[in-house]
Amino acid sequence: MKHLKLSGLEPLNINSESNFINVGERTNVAGSKKFLRLIKDGNFSEALEIARHQVENGAQILDVNFDDGLLDGKYCMVKFLNLIAAEPDIARVPIMIDSSKWEILEAGLQVVQGKSVVNSISLKEGAEEFKRQARSVRRYGAAVVVMAFDEVGQADNFSRRIEIAKRSYDILVKEVGFPAEDIIFDLNIFPVATGMQEHRRNALDFIGASKWVRENLPYVSVSGGVSNVSFSFRGNNAVREAMHTVFLYHAIQAGMNIGIVNPAMLDVYDEIPKNLLELVEDVILDRRPDATERLLEYSEKNRSGKKEIAEDLSWRNAPLQDRITHALVKGIDRFIIEDVEQARRQTARPLDVIEINLMTGMGVVGDLFGSGKMFLPQVVKSARVMKKAVAYLQPFIEAQKDISKPANGKIVMATVKGDVHDIGKNIVSVVLACNNYEIIDLGVMVPAQKIIQTAVDLKADAIGLSGLITPSLDEMVHIAAELHRQNLDIPLLIGGATTSKAHTAVKIDPKCESAVIHVNDASRAVGVVSTLLSDKSGQYKIDLKTEYADFREKFLERQVEKAYVSLDEARKNKFKIDWKLESIHPPRKLGVQVIDDQVLSEIAEFIDWSPFFRSWELHGKYPEILDDEVVGREATEVFQDAQQMLRQIITEKSLKAKGVIGIFKANAVHDDDIAVYDKNGSQISTFHTLRQQVKRSAGKEYYALADFIAPETSGVQDYIGCFAVTTGFGTEELVQKYKNSHDDYNAIMAKALSDRLAEAFAEFLHQKVRTEIWGYASDEYLRNEDLIAEKYRGIRPAPGYPACPDHLEKLTIWQLLNVKENIGLELTESLAMFPTAAVSGYYLANPHAKYFGVGKITEDQLADYAKRKNVDIDFARKWLRPNLNE
Repeated sequence: MKHLKLSGLEPLNINSESNFINVGERTNVAGSKKFLRLIKDGNFSEALEIARHQVENGAQILDVNFDDGLLDGKYCMVKFLNLIAAEPDIARVPIMIDSSKWEILEAGLQVVQGKSVVNSISLKEGAEEFKRQARSVRRYGAAVVVMAFDEVGQADNFSRRIEIAKRSYDILVKEVGFPAEDIIFDLNIFPVATGMQEHRRNALDFIGASKWVRENLPYVSVSGGVSNVSFSFRGNNAVREAMHTVFLYHAIQAGMNIGIVNPAMLDVYDEIPKNLLELVEDVILDRRPDATERLLEYSEKNRSGKKEIAEDLSWRNAPLQDRITHALVKGIDRFIIEDVEQARRQTARPLDVIEINLMTGMGVVGDLFGSGKMFLPQVVKSARVMKKAVAYLQPFIEAQKDISKPANGKIVMATVKGDVHDIGKNIVSVVLACNNYEIIDLGVMVPAQKIIQTAVDLKADAIGLSGLITPSLDEMVHIAAELHRQNLDIPLLIGGATTSKAHTAVKIDPKCESAVIHVNDASRAVGVVSTLLSDKSGQYKIDLKTEYADFREKFLERQVEKAYVSLDEARKNKFKIDWKLESIHPPRKLGVQVIDDQVLSEIAEFIDWSPFFRSWELHGKYPEILDDEVVGREATEVFQDAQQMLRQIITEKSLKAKGVIGIFKANAVHDDDIAVYDKNGSQISTFHTLRQQVKRSAGKEYYALADFIAPETSGVQDYIGCFAVTTGFGTEELVQKYKNSHDDYNAIMAKALSDRLAEAFAEFLHQKVRTEIWGYASDEYLRNEDLIAEKYRGIRPAPGYPACPDHLEKLTIWQLLNVKENIGLELTESLAMFPTAAVSGYYLANPHAKYFGVGKITEDQLADYAKRKNVDIDFARKWLRPNLNE
């Protein structure tokens, strides 16, 4: 009988006698913070150890994915698979080559050892593209995961699942000649017990569809991501474990034979408490209308899956120092005033309470954090307890006119000129302050001379520079050069989302004699600063300079000399659309619309939570991160705190959401420009786009955003939209309220939520544009996870990002929409948006539109671009330097 046969160095036969096959996904950059970090650092050898650990812990297939905006996914896939091939204990298992980009999948297929699995293809882009990809997979001899997704959308009920599976099967087997046994259907596992009537049958429909597929589509396999089913009960692991176990029990019986599931989040079916088992099966199998309510009631009463117990206050019976240390480590401020008062009464100097009792406790916090046994949110909570205690003691210290113990060092911190982002800077400041460093925080948009002069005047030991937007990188280079010009030897700490060790070593470090260190997360800050200011600092600085010089030399050596085509050749081979066959959907409403006060509860449903956890240096994909073996507990706690604050923000209307959108007639002109017209057809503005020039293989197109707009010469009237939204009004006041209470934890939380709400507002408004205002996708029905995965028609690119890397284009959006006048959202001199919780960009509706990276361009395009924009070429060069072939 036919059955699925995969292999690495060893065969894996999946047949009717096989047990459930578990796929290990820690070698997926979206599933492992550590793996992503190692790959970004180029540390492939250590990344291999993660693969080895997965195999040693029972993964029978290894999922490998490099889909990240800052990675060359094709290069990483080829290199990593080649390295795996040289490691017999890893290479013995089959590889699942996982990517959303066909070119990466194909690159993996060309080098992978054994018989692999491609994850995934679907009918999303139509039958012809589906068949093309399937034929390629078959030619390479691989098996394939087929998603239950077609041109209409994702299958979300029983009939749609079997309809898409049957159609896909027929095309693959009858038209492509694909071996049926090499087909694995992912039939979409969705959450149950959400409270929505239409979700009640999600699990039952998957189970039913699995049974139908295995009975009616001979020889295929069925797979899925199990944790999705329990999404509604994130935070209660006991209930989730029971749900996973019950779901798998029934799904495996129905025919599901492959899947991604964390073994730590499974229970033994027969050991699930009978009352919980009944409640969970009622939900999974949709056996009664009140099943969700009954399981919710159980969950609330049994948050840990066990009988509720009274709060454990036994630590209150411990000695005084142990109580203070416990409070600091656990972030409990309820008893800290009582304890420090007792400590104060036992000492002659109130300062001793800080120097001895509190710093002893913070020393434990620092050790735990440094060893990876505490996470950033916990440290920030510890700082809240510390600040509350110090604030209480301050009047007693002043009354005695004590001279405080000198700080370990003095650090000037600033977000550089033109940039307004400071969450990361604030977190680093808190961590350093917790370790007795004096922090002088100059805030945001700080000019170079103010930063340097403050450091000189206050005799600072180091300067910390932060920035998020690309122009901030140039400003950091300028500050380093100024230090050199003024003959100042002050170490520079470099941090922020756009910074990297490569940029620091190659661009900043050569500009000055001072030590320059890239600090990529808060956990490294204390170690770096303490070494910089220790008696070993001289040798440390020499070693740093040597390390960065070596890194710079190797980095420049391994830069592959890329070939470029001329701008004329790129334009001749641009992406072409047959506009005679295109159906352009006229917008229901043209012109500018202002949303003065958007209801926050409506946009909160659109939040993508994964970046929220990254802001706390908890890396992983939501909701899976809540079950992560390493950071799951802390992620759950910080998520619950966020939910509580979010409800409070919505109830009290602490933040105000404002937005402005505009939809206009438009046509592409002069190859790469987009002319924008008013309702009467008069040109009112122009968007200038950039075209790819890095040489591509024969037959590949060179994209510019203008390609997705009908050219003027076609005679077809097309349209373009643009928008700007913010949820930042009220953020500073909310943050200040918490800071006044010495509560950095909630101050940082407020900023992080404000940012998430702004992104959610952009997502919410884009859906509204697609389905109502423009209306080109009026029948769209997508879940939030589908929106996050951008499974909708059209794109929403933003100036400053890969498809349109010039921030100057924001000026055109601001002029077209009167953004500042309409909603008060401003641009800094470096074109950062203020308030910071803001998003802006374009709306392109063409079904062919997709995201891409312009990449490097040449001087001929720079000159052409400057001419089109009517700006000086050196001015254009300043804004496009990271994208120039230099």
